[in-house]
Amino acid sequence: QVQLVESRGGLVHPGGSLRLSCAASGFEKDYYAYGWFRQAPGKEREGVSCISKRDGSTYYSDSVKGRFTISRDNAKNTVYLQMNSLKPEDTAVYYCAAARLLCSGLVEDFGAWGQGTQVTVAS
Repeated sequence: QVQLVESRGGLVHPGGSLRLSCAASGFEKDYYAYGWFRQAPGKEREGVSCISKRDGSTYYSDSVKGRFTISRDNAKNTVYLQMNSLKPEDTAVYYCAAARLLCSGLVEDFGAWGQGTQVTVAS
């Protein structure tokens, strides 16, 4: 099993930016893709973005497309999520996840999860 550790989130003003990172260790070679999910209070966990380790192909949800950018550093076993133009509705706990077979925005495709980090967007 791969271990995933997210960087600390934080409080950001609307329109601001924040970069999250996720460091993978353990059996990271067994996994095909890394993804970011988020869960707001009272809502289901939703896929935000995903990136393939092999070819760098990406997925973005419509709600973040054009504002968030996912990237990876395979040498460091680290994936990043650059979040720009943040909105209050981006407030959630953000989770890093790893998938063995494919890159998607579906929770069921991911078998390893980080503990999550809180991102709050407020004035």
